[in-house]
Amino acid sequence: MAPPSHCHTFNGGAPLPPQNGAISVETPATQCARMLDAEEFRRQGHQVVDFIADYLAGLGEYPVHPSVTPGFLRRQLPADAPSRPEPDAFAAALRDVRDLILPGLTHWQSPRHFAHFPASSSTVGALGEALAAGINVVPFTWAASPAATELEMVVVDWLGKALHLPESLLFAGGGGGTILGTSCEAILCALVAARDRKLAEIGGKRIGDLVVYGSDQTHFAFRKAARIAGIQRDHCREIPTYRDDMFALSPAELRAAMQADVDEGLVPLFLCATVGTTQTTAVDPIRELCAVAAPHGVWIHVDAAYAGSALVCPEFRDVIAGAEAVDSFSMNAHKWLLANNDCCAMWVKTPSALVSALGTEQEYILKDAAADGHDVVDYKDWSTTLTRRFRALKLWLVLRCYGVEGLREHVRSHVRMAAAFEGMVRADARFELVTPMRFALVCFRLRSPEKYGGEKTVNELNRRLLEEVNTSSSGPYMSSGKVGGVYMLRCAVGSTLTEERHVREAWKVVQDRATSLLRKMEIIYSVLG
Repeated sequence: MAPPSHCHTFNGGAPLPPQNGAISVETPATQCARMLDAEEFRRQGHQVVDFIADYLAGLGEYPVHPSVTPGFLRRQLPADAPSRPEPDAFAAALRDVRDLILPGLTHWQSPRHFAHFPASSSTVGALGEALAAGINVVPFTWAASPAATELEMVVVDWLGKALHLPESLLFAGGGGGTILGTSCEAILCALVAARDRKLAEIGGKRIGDLVVYGSDQTHFAFRKAARIAGIQRDHCREIPTYRDDMFALSPAELRAAMQADVDEGLVPLFLCATVGTTQTTAVDPIRELCAVAAPHGVWIHVDAAYAGSALVCPEFRDVIAGAEAVDSFSMNAHKWLLANNDCCAMWVKTPSALVSALGTEQEYILKDAAADGHDVVDYKDWSTTLTRRFRALKLWLVLRCYGVEGLREHVRSHVRMAAAFEGMVRADARFELVTPMRFALVCFRLRSPEKYGGEKTVNELNRRLLEEVNTSSSGPYMSSGKVGGVYMLRCAVGSTLTEERHVREAWKVVQDRATSLLRKMEIIYSVLG
């Protein structure tokens, strides 16, 4: 489905009318001025808002995932950028967005998007993005944009309190937080801080002895961060997990791995524990893992990219029991807290460790007399980048306009819908749950009857089932996972627009496709038999 045809009436790029009968002659100077002309912005901004509103209103009618092949868009667009804008360039560009780009997108805000994890969106989140882009400050130091820095400090404490994080991680308790793009950045920043702190103790020449730890369910961003930070590839431990433990990291296995490394003369450095792993939303036991890591002076980071949002609900507080002992914690508010991409909050117990590792010598151009003598935060020293976005404005608006209670109900509504989907799976004897539902993710698979090969064919059967489900033009879009050798379908409820009827309809498609698939197998095996 395309946005309504009135999108064709856009008049972007039309020349300004003559003033007082004079002939309007555009010079390079006037053209540049129009690039940020207030009235032009108002006119084109209304067009964009109308376009997005029409898109959202008709989103349920789009196929969630496009049926395209690689190169489909590149073949339709010119090889070179235009030398001069075409007439009504903005309107023409919006038409291309509608006719060329939207049909080739996966529509993550669709109420039928159940794949991966949600990329939650809201009216306030989107408008907050627009507001930050329009103001367009660069708050790398306090002096560069004092209000932006201080709003970020306020907002990360607001969010930390809403998530029931330990006070030691907040500015109010001697720690502090920042807003980054993704948890991948957060893990890297924490790891670099841990590396420099440890090397200050044992000497920089021993960087080759450092070892980092996670499980085989830890996000691949952990391994990538380790490589960037200079950790040898074979010093990145991926400790096996098991279905009996719901794929959580075992403290006993971690203790054995760390002791084996110490016995070899190596130095345990960093543990990445996860609350809500990507494949099954497994929860690593933080308190027990901290007790294992503490004697080795290991930096403990908690990656709660997805499930951290659920902490706004008091009933989920138990999943971070023992977090008082961790060194850093990160979560993506853009996954489930309506903050739109991108918005990762990271907290650290000892901000000076981040600054020591990532800070820059204060060049003259960055100094400001107003900051002299004050203990200000310069956020350029809290991450890998100098240029940064005013993300705090968007998050502040979301918290202010929806409130903590509004966010709780948002999360709980998805948990209820996921529980309903889980109940439907349990009620159909042809299916089984791979792990019990946690948060709003259901991991399930179709059983393979023994006469069709049983466990030998079950993974291929479910791979084909997912293909069938996802090729249904009006059906849901789901993703897969594979843990302990078990291939499974993942239904992650989290789109802002998803309602109970979408969940019921999704399950009906899964059942119908399973029935069709099993019928085909029966015919094949009857012929072969």
